Amino acid sequence: MYRQQLRKILLASAVLGIISSWSAIMVAQPDDFAAASSWDEVQQRQRLLPTDDIWWTVTGEQMAWMHKNVHQLYPTVNVYRSGAVKELALATKTEIAQFPVATPDGQMSFDAFLHHDMTTTLGMLILHKGEIVYESYPRMEPHEKPIYWSVAKVMPSLLIRIFEERGLIDTSKEIEHYIPELGTSDFAGITVRNILDMSTGLDCQDEYDDRQSCYYQYSMAIGDGFRDEAAPDNPYDFLSTLDTTQHAEQGQRFSYSGVNTFVLAWLIEKITGEPFQETFSREIWRNIGAESDASFLAYRYGIPLTHGGFLSNMRDMARFGLLFTPSYSVVSSERIVSQEYLDLLLDSPNPNLVRDDGSHNAYQWDYIDKDGFMIKGGWGGQALVVNPEHDLVAVYTSYFKDDYSQQNLRQPLLKVLRETYINK
Repeated sequence: MYRQQLRKILLASAVLGIISSWSAIMVAQPDDFAAASSWDEVQQRQRLLPTDDIWWTVTGEQMAWMHKNVHQLYPTVNVYRSGAVKELALATKTEIAQFPVATPDGQMSFDAFLHHDMTTTLGMLILHKGEIVYESYPRMEPHEKPIYWSVAKVMPSLLIRIFEERGLIDTSKEIEHYIPELGTSDFAGITVRNILDMSTGLDCQDEYDDRQSCYYQYSMAIGDGFRDEAAPDNPYDFLSTLDTTQHAEQGQRFSYSGVNTFVLAWLIEKITGEPFQETFSREIWRNIGAESDASFLAYRYGIPLTHGGFLSNMRDMARFGLLFTPSYSVVSSERIVSQEYLDLLLDSPNPNLVRDDGSHNAYQWDYIDKDGFMIKGGWGGQALVVNPEHDLVAVYTSYFKDDYSQQNLRQPLLKVLRETYINK
């Protein structure tokens, strides 16, 4: 009798537990979730994917949709989160939304500018001292995970610096010291630092018109360029036998190329013996209180497109940006980006890479200026903007119109940030 009663009690408790858990799940579901696309649109957009050329050169509304849906177009590899979500406090600053912007249609507020059809803003997020002071999603849902293209380049460079500070990498050494496979390629003799600074001197700059060019061959090897039967099988083998020309001695000129970023990611893989995205998960993404897993586009063999294929929601990208500011503790219990690294980025550039306006590039960051702004842009209209000195982070993403008439977001954003927080 006792056992029968005990079974009934345990069964009832289990049922109540299930009901209670289910109720909690139901209550926890957000009531403002909205599908980003209708079923009809998904089917139509999928069928508009080019089959005879590079998919991402399509413009207009199709480009906007693809920027937000790469995960359902091509394979990706996961970047994993862990632990409690580190919430970002809202401290909305109305002055930002109302900031006057000069446009071809006359002066309008910053908020109206982003929503106007003269721009193609998908989303814009600004943080000051770790708090959200402006957030808007004119053409996307907050939960979507757009692609950030070349913004991803600062992720391998951050890992290189972390390992450099641990004594695992010496950036003054030539790359073949760590990747022997490059010892017989034209990368032989080039230092890790010059690869970081995009100053290899090799004629392998980003090129998508000439399919015989060095860069296009690399892009076919990794799967980002349109592949034909003669395309190299994979980027590791292709770069191990790279035979190209030089336009300058290393360290003398800035020469932008995603190939450099791939080599940096390969270096991380050599040091750890694991795929790049696993290291990035462990060292970075699991430690920033991210809301969601992220991912890298990975067309072939699970090789992540580290030179330009990162996918995440905008708040999580902002959390990554916070690592470079005094408010890093909002998202991380430990300091991941050291003050020494920030000092190097801001104050110790290669003098050959300083521009006439005093700005420079370093460690894959495109633009670092005297006001402390560090910017990494992405093709198609994305950027991560951080200012360690003034504790600012901004993230935005957009796309190209069919006639490329969209207004650029960078200068209006920088004007807002400078006038609101610096030149007061």
